[in-house]
Amino acid sequence: MGDDLGDEWWAHEGNSDEAEEETRQEKPPTEKTKKPEKRKSVTEETVKAKKKKTTQQKECIIPKKKDTEDEKSTKPKRKRKKKTITDVLSSSEPKPGSPADLQTLVTQHFADKLSVIEQEDLKLLDSSFLSSNDLTHTLSSYLKQVCPKWSKIQKQHTEKSSVVLLIVCSSALRAIELIKQMTAFKGEAKAVKLFAKHIKMEEQVKLLQKGVTHIGVGTPGRISALVEKEGLSLQALKYVVLDWNWRDQKLRRMMDVPEVKLDFMKLLQGGILNGCKENKVKIGLF
Repeated sequence: MGDDLGDEWWAHEGNSDEAEEETRQEKPPTEKTKKPEKRKSVTEETVKAKKKKTTQQKECIIPKKKDTEDEKSTKPKRKRKKKTITDVLSSSEPKPGSPADLQTLVTQHFADKLSVIEQEDLKLLDSSFLSSNDLTHTLSSYLKQVCPKWSKIQKQHTEKSSVVLLIVCSSALRAIELIKQMTAFKGEAKAVKLFAKHIKMEEQVKLLQKGVTHIGVGTPGRISALVEKEGLSLQALKYVVLDWNWRDQKLRRMMDVPEVKLDFMKLLQGGILNGCKENKVKIGLF
């Protein structure tokens, strides 16, 4: 009996130790080892959720950008305002005109209209110009300077339908102002208005034919029209004074107005240039 019990007990003890070791090996990992797997699964789910959110946000933002691009394309672009003559001149100091200014203006105007040989014929010598106004003179003081022998010249003039002195300006109102300003200069000389406002050409032709006139003040358009219709002769003409430096309310000179400039070039070709080349006519810039 004793031998059997001892054998069985010993065997049971050895078996129990081996069984414990087997059970330890067979036991699954503890909860501590399982926790990282749960974290991994959680992190993967959060990353997927974030990716979904970002993709949704991107999908929402993309059409907004397109809308803004469409709106920008439909909105008219603001154009920069071009600087006008008034803008430039209001910020700059006035400069007196010179014979070189007139000469460059003439060459620029006829550059694409005449040949090179014809353009050379338009060039004037320095002797064809009077001294220019330095912006300190009135019209009377300037005319006294450039025409010192005026009293003698006006007495010698006896031809009808002609003038000795021609003052060219930009408008009828300016012509009336100039006639008032030269009262101290003209003396007994007779001045005539040569512009189209409120005066018919036939009336001006009759007025020129009636008596002797010494000074003509007017616009280049009406003066050239009278010359073409032989209502005004340039045979006795000695002085041509351009109202060069005066500016209107928009700060434009007479040559800055396209219509006036065009009429003046026509008048220049109509007889004044020939008189300058023959040394009969002199041009002054007031």
